[in-house]
Amino acid sequence: MDALESVTGVFADFQSYFNKEQDLREEIRSTVRELEQTAREIHAILQRVHQKDGSQNVVEICKSTEPYFETARKQFQELSAKIPENQYYRFNDHWKYALQKLSFLSALVTYLKTEKLVSREETAAMIGVKLQQKDGFHMDLDDYLIGLLQMASELSRLAVNSVTAGDFHRPMRISKFVAELDAGFRLLNLKNDTLRKRFDGLKYDLKKVEEVVYDLTIRGLKPVEET
Repeated sequence: MDALESVTGVFADFQSYFNKEQDLREEIRSTVRELEQTAREIHAILQRVHQKDGSQNVVEICKSTEPYFETARKQFQELSAKIPENQYYRFNDHWKYALQKLSFLSALVTYLKTEKLVSREETAAMIGVKLQQKDGFHMDLDDYLIGLLQMASELSRLAVNSVTAGDFHRPMRISKFVAELDAGFRLLNLKNDTLRKRFDGLKYDLKKVEEVVYDLTIRGLKPVEET
């Protein structure tokens, strides 16, 4: 084999490697598109809580998302099987947005059902991923926290729409919850630029809810038991 053939052979191997990686990335993108569609369907269902009769139908609305969360768990399992061992971070830019969106949706469902903060463990179980890198396909802490911040934004909107629907109790409870969430985040020294920018938006969500509470108060509509 002469030198030219040797060089050509080396680069042919490189091209084969690139082709295989491209095929794998396309398989990953295909599954992620399905995940994103599932997340959109869950979000669409949860938008019903903003409707006039949403407060009366929270339990039913949340229950109707359960089959979709089951689908998401299966899709994450399918996605996990495609990722070569120890190469999670090589490809995770493909599914990071979908993971954060589903983290947000799990937090929102949990709040609507219990008015409590979802734990990281509960979130991982709801969407079907692990908590630790050593265990395989996992959810980073940043993704969980971004999900909580997205939930706060959705709750600030719900506070406004609850008043429109004649539910004056819910904004009070949302105000207390978002204030506690804000206090919790202030304990963290956030280094991640994306997470820090998201956190900067939390103060506006809190202000929006506080304005709703203030408006109810000066109009004499604040529920007595919430004073």
